[in-house]
Parts: sequence; C-alpha cells; structure tokens
Amino acid sequence: MYKKIIVAVDVSALEKGERILLTAANLLDKDGTILIVNVVEDMPAYLVSELTVDLTVAARQDAERQLVELRRKAGIEADIEIRQGAPAREILAASVDQDADLIIVASHIPDLSNYLIGATADRVVRHATCSVLVDR
Repeated sequence: MYKKIIVAVDVSALEKGERILLTAANLLDKDGTILIVNVVEDMPAYLVSELTVDLTVAARQDAERQLVELRRKAGIEADIEIRQGAPAREILAASVDQDADLIIVASHIPDLSNYLIGATADRVVRHATCSVLVDR
C-alpha cells in the first residue's frame, strides 16, 4: 500500500483518468493521500506572440473544472494540482515536491518514436525516483 500517490491525468483522455484514479484508490494506504496532477503545456514561442495569456488561464480553469468533476464522479477524495510546462518534467517535479511513493500514468497508443509506452510515460518511467505504474 502506498502513502502518497500522484495520478497524472490528461483531460483529453478522462476515461483513462478515471480508470487510473480508481486504481490509485485501490492501492492507497488507509492514511494515504492522492494528488491528481494535470499539466497545461507551454505554448511554442512563435504562438505566444499571437495568443494572449487568457488562453492559458482558460486552459488551466477548464482542466481544474474537469478534474473536479472526475473526482466527484469517481467518488474518491483527492487533491488537485494544475501545473504548467512539459508534462513529464512537471509530473516528476510534483512527485518530488510531494514526496510521492507512486506515480500512476496512463499511456496512449504510441507511434514509432515511442513504440512501447508513449513519450510522457516513457520519460516518467526513466526518470522517476519512486515507483511508477503505467496503465495501458
């Protein structure tokens, strides 16, 4: 059983997010906590000049709204944290900041550049300082 679990959820794949949140609840120690992490990716520099900060703020607010609904639907007590940056880097940083002992991440269908588990999941697995569970 784990004391602190980071559940990395991509709001574009909420069905996978619900599945890994339920997995986290089943692996959680009775006194443990779950942190749902979503990462809003930074915009490329060539787009930033054309777009306003309002777009990023709106993306963060939309992600939080969706994660609150996901948490309610799953009926699981969990904290929510929205981060901004590169997904793998921010998931790993959250695990260090929270002293997590498990990260759960869903994997998408990979392409040839990341054939086995997907780019973000691959980076998290390779660089995590705690256990990682990848859900396929």
